[in-house]
Amino acid sequence: MSELLAFSQACENNKAPIVQVLANAFQRSQRVLEIGGGTGQHAVHFAANLPQLIWQSSDQPIYLPDLSARIQQANLPNLPTPVPLDITSSPYTAIKVDAIFTANTLHIMPWHVVEQMFQRLDEFCLPQADMCIYGPFNYQGQFTSASNAGFDQHLKQRDPLMGIRNIEDVIRLATEAGFSLQHDYAMPANNRLLHFKR
Repeated sequence: MSELLAFSQACENNKAPIVQVLANAFQRSQRVLEIGGGTGQHAVHFAANLPQLIWQSSDQPIYLPDLSARIQQANLPNLPTPVPLDITSSPYTAIKVDAIFTANTLHIMPWHVVEQMFQRLDEFCLPQADMCIYGPFNYQGQFTSASNAGFDQHLKQRDPLMGIRNIEDVIRLATEAGFSLQHDYAMPANNRLLHFKR
């Protein structure tokens, strides 16, 4: 059955480096909301390797079938059924969490949706929470590699509203939501993992 599920090679490549950072960043957390669970490869790997966490994955309703199938197949006690979550419309009905995780979403969302996600953080999480965001970022408006510049061009060809975001803008939104940057980790393939806390 597994070969019939949606599969991301990028998730397969980056899940091990990411979980190493999460083990430290989420060491005081109990329940995580993953925004944009996608194929579910991250959720399954992280839940299996961080058994002390309840890993609540979510995604837009259109993506839930594959996400749900992989999570059901994994059958892990700390990996509940994913919940539908469209940042622009879905009400959040799951239990509030003390950690937020999202990977490779900010460059896919239009910028106004990125802003809306940060504005909704109070709806998702408790007053004291950690947040980890994984993906490529620009610094002072500059790409960090030629491959990131090419990736940004590819995104904009798909949709002009997509694109690699400036880290300064992301930090500003996080600050407005009460989060402060704790660490900016360099990750493989010119990606970063930003750990925020409030």
